[in-house]
Amino acid sequence: MTGKLFVIGTGPGNPEQMTQESRAAVSEATDFYGYGPYLDRLELRPDQRRQASDNRQELDRASDALKAAADGAIVCVVSGGDPGVFAMAAAVCEAIDNGPACWRDIDLVILPGITAMLAVAARIGAPLGHDFCTISLSDNLKPWNIIESRLQSAAMAGFVIALYNPISKARPWQLGRALELLRLTLPPTTPVIFGRAAGRPDERITVQPLQDADAGMADMATCVIIGSEETRVVARTGKPDLVYTPRFLEGGKR
Repeated sequence: MTGKLFVIGTGPGNPEQMTQESRAAVSEATDFYGYGPYLDRLELRPDQRRQASDNRQELDRASDALKAAADGAIVCVVSGGDPGVFAMAAAVCEAIDNGPACWRDIDLVILPGITAMLAVAARIGAPLGHDFCTISLSDNLKPWNIIESRLQSAAMAGFVIALYNPISKARPWQLGRALELLRLTLPPTTPVIFGRAAGRPDERITVQPLQDADAGMADMATCVIIGSEETRVVARTGKPDLVYTPRFLEGGKR
């Protein structure tokens, strides 16, 4: 007998930004697996069991959840943001790919959520209004030279770049190095958005030109969005500036 495995995201942290679909999965599930602070965002019933683990134990967490589902439990694996963006959906798929054949028979439901870059972008305007890409600055799962190559290629191709995992106590230098690299390609006035804890009470959204962008503005709760050459800042009297990337690129058809 096999149970069911949901993989959900809680959104950026504002309870109102968690989808109704994910809330329904939380109501149905009996067992919850996730990073402790993400599980703390849920209001679980006394009969619902939680298994909290460290943020670096994704594959072990996925395997434990799959074992429980294979034994008949209705399991919910919890991520922040969207579970498919640098989060638990990939770990669950990897565990199924490399695990026992019976895990492939589990009823797997991956539900979309609101990821951090979308929450930050909405707070400031529409910086993702044209082509963009997303890069994690963590070199825990890929070498740093690959990250540098992707940053340079994205900047040269004209993408707006959303940076996840920009900095941590164990990785204090990567964001500074990334900004140095981008300054070699992008104009000094390119807007850089530091969006910390978007939608939460401790939210902080700051915009700086690339020439002045300071890596010290970020921590692991920050999503950094670097504009392209086309990204514009619109000043508004008595209101925050708007940052947007025009939908139309010269040479295109309106």
